Amino acid sequence: MGNSGSRPEQSVWSQFLPEEQAEVDRLFDALSSEKSSSASPRSFSLEALKSHIGEALPPDLVSRLYDGMRRVDLMRPAKGPSESVSREQFTVSMSHLLKGSSREKSFMVLKMISATDGAVKAREVQKFTEDLVGSLVHVLSHRQELRGWAPKRAPGPPPRVQALAAQLLSEVKLADGKRLLGPEQLDGDCDPAVIEDWVFRAHLVATFLSVVIHRGFGLSWPLDLATLVPQRQVDQGQEFDSVLDPLSVIYLNSQLPREQQHRWHLLFSSELHGHSFAQLCGRVPHRGPCLLLLEDHDGHVFGGFASCSWEVKPQFQGDSRCFLFSISPSMAVHRCTGYNNHYMYLNHGQQTIPNGLGMGGQHHYFGLWIDVDFGKGHSKAKPACTTYNSPQLSAQEDFRFEKMEVWAVGDDSHSKLAKSNKSILDVDPEAQALLEISGRSRHSEGLREVPDQE
Repeated sequence: MGNSGSRPEQSVWSQFLPEEQAEVDRLFDALSSEKSSSASPRSFSLEALKSHIGEALPPDLVSRLYDGMRRVDLMRPAKGPSESVSREQFTVSMSHLLKGSSREKSFMVLKMISATDGAVKAREVQKFTEDLVGSLVHVLSHRQELRGWAPKRAPGPPPRVQALAAQLLSEVKLADGKRLLGPEQLDGDCDPAVIEDWVFRAHLVATFLSVVIHRGFGLSWPLDLATLVPQRQVDQGQEFDSVLDPLSVIYLNSQLPREQQHRWHLLFSSELHGHSFAQLCGRVPHRGPCLLLLEDHDGHVFGGFASCSWEVKPQFQGDSRCFLFSISPSMAVHRCTGYNNHYMYLNHGQQTIPNGLGMGGQHHYFGLWIDVDFGKGHSKAKPACTTYNSPQLSAQEDFRFEKMEVWAVGDDSHSKLAKSNKSILDVDPEAQALLEISGRSRHSEGLREVPDQE
């Protein structure tokens, strides 16, 4: 790629495969056809770009993209932005955006933000990030690639766009070492090194750029979206108004182990299955890793990821892959601290210990607690949850809620169980022991082959 002092645009020509380069060339020919002339090099205008892309991308993002491309200066010495986009500028820009390194992508981000070289204001980076996030859900909706997730329609600026943009911006590390965490820092400078570091660490920025450009232009070469947007699976006749929208799904999915990112299957919804802790306990255990989330009466949306199957028992369970999260009013994930192993807790029907569902903290002081008296819970964190270092997730420490959802992620554990010809008692020794203690026998015992031990 050359030495560290070389300009990013010097190393573009080998980044596309031959068939990809041929498509990029055809795309430029289509964009520049209106200005075709043998007397001057071909180029295209903003109007031609808007006409070609149509409604696939928002106009503000198309204008940003056009400005970024014409600001790519291939001349020695530099002459500044051109009046239109040449073939060389187009190829360099597309190569950086789709195939480039963090340095090359950050080079294009800066060109799309400002015409001046050097540092840009954090406020300008914020506006760019909001445009990028909004364009992602726009183009996936336009191309009908949201995989079952429906955008929420609401008047005014979309709050989930702002929430995800703010989460991505929180990864910006300014020159003084401080994170971009509040409005008081928006007047700070972000130099090229800061932007390159941000693009490298906040991997969703680079992913979003690639998807927006690829789907915006309707390119034909493969781009796998399976780990970006999971397939939404809801049993027939069980459609409902989820608290999730595509951006919150994309954010949460990016935090999951890769093998669990391709599919989400609804296990429980209070809207569909009732406000019942017994229903929750009947539908969620032994179904593999899952996400649970709820919306409190003040509009805060939050929840937790259980990395293992839930089991109804009076002990803590789970492992260090579990985490707590918030979606609204802000997006954040809180991972385990190693302080204790109080990752997951689910209990029902006990006399002397708490009955309910909890994650993090300790009895009567959970990071997230759903009481057996369904509709009540708490999120206690003074100053933070010991297990996950999470703040108070709900608006009020003791909260009430109407909406709760649980989604199994990855392959369904029931399907795996059926294929393996195992009984649920084979994979839950405690359930087998309880059955024997109660004096009842396994009706299937002796009627089928003993399954192989794995």
